[in-house]
Amino acid sequence: MTLPVTAEVEHAIRSAAPQALGVLVRRYGGFDACEDAVQEALLAASQQWPRDGVPDNPTGWLVRVAARRWVETARGEIARRRREQAAAALAPPEPAPVPGTDDTLALLLMCCHPSLNPISQVALTLRAVGGLTTAEIARALLVPVSTVGQRISRAKQRIRAHGAEFRMPPPDELPQRMVSVRHVLYLIFNEGHTASSGPALQRVELAREAIRLTRQLRRLAPGDGEVAGLLALMLLTDARRPARAGPDGQLIPLAEQDRRRWDRAAIAEGVALISNTLPHAALGPFQVQAAIAAVHDEAARAEDTDWPQVLGLYDVLDRLAPGPMVTLNRIVALAMVHGARIGLERLAAAEHDPALAEHHRLEAVRAHLLDLAGEHEAARDHYRRAARRTLSLPERQYLAARAGGRSRSRRDHDRVGAARASRAQGPDVEVAP
Repeated sequence: MTLPVTAEVEHAIRSAAPQALGVLVRRYGGFDACEDAVQEALLAASQQWPRDGVPDNPTGWLVRVAARRWVETARGEIARRRREQAAAALAPPEPAPVPGTDDTLALLLMCCHPSLNPISQVALTLRAVGGLTTAEIARALLVPVSTVGQRISRAKQRIRAHGAEFRMPPPDELPQRMVSVRHVLYLIFNEGHTASSGPALQRVELAREAIRLTRQLRRLAPGDGEVAGLLALMLLTDARRPARAGPDGQLIPLAEQDRRRWDRAAIAEGVALISNTLPHAALGPFQVQAAIAAVHDEAARAEDTDWPQVLGLYDVLDRLAPGPMVTLNRIVALAMVHGARIGLERLAAAEHDPALAEHHRLEAVRAHLLDLAGEHEAARDHYRRAARRTLSLPERQYLAARAGGRSRSRRDHDRVGAARASRAQGPDVEVAP
């Protein structure tokens, strides 16, 4: 009988998986074959460790089992090619020691190879570095198992076709590759924090996995200010998770959340991390976003939010990394400082951006600003438009409720503010993808 996987076993598997894969790739070469062998070892671990206990050396256990699988596969391939002699000469894997080198960064860089598109990078990172099975990735990304399998298979084929080697890139390539690694971890976290489609508001396991991987990256690249900023941003954002949804999973906007339920330890860690990073590191977009998140998290009440500071930080972010979501979020902050009419004027100019023209968040922001300006009938129309455009069921329900007139008094609207409008559900001005 297969026993359920405990938290201890899951943690051991996730932590040891990238190390085991790194050992096999260094020993045998061929990322795709080694990754398949490690996946079989992970499956065996998930079945045996709950029954027998986590071994003293989880990485060594995975390496031994994966190496046996690799040799069995290699022998089969060689046999089919009628190379029995070469297969017989393969050395048994057990005597080889497990090196102490941490290969997580090299694996992340390989999974984020520039030949792969972002979707393939995310799937391959979750499998090779996160240790998730194909089925777990499919559930996390809400796509069929076969689709994930095909993406991973094609990704490994592209890596092989481009001759990618399991080593650190040359110094001149490393900065750009690190940009891709940070971006992939950011995408994973954002999808976990607010699911882009489906019935659930959040995918907690995906957000936790992104934080875990970013912690690893932080240990491997302690001098990278943007890695520190990314981790701080994740911590400060995820700290609000306990208060983001009601008992039935309904969305609770930032300004209406019970801040007593926020994770104060995560907030303290995030604030300390970004406070210690900003004075010393070259300024980057993730650090600025983390600083914005810190302003929100340190406000005891929604009405205590330092919106002029938030607007100033968005001005900086707009210079560093302009984009459609940054534009929307800056408009929200602008409206909170200078009034809804100013925000609506800027929104009218921004809607000509093709990336925003059909996006539900544009309509959600417009609806809320119209509400703030007292044009409630017009606001309801735009809430309905936003609800029709979103693929997320909790977002649709929230926006439909707003369109149906289930709203607070004008005084409460002003108190709540435009924080709720920057993303369709409106809770997180500071976490725009």
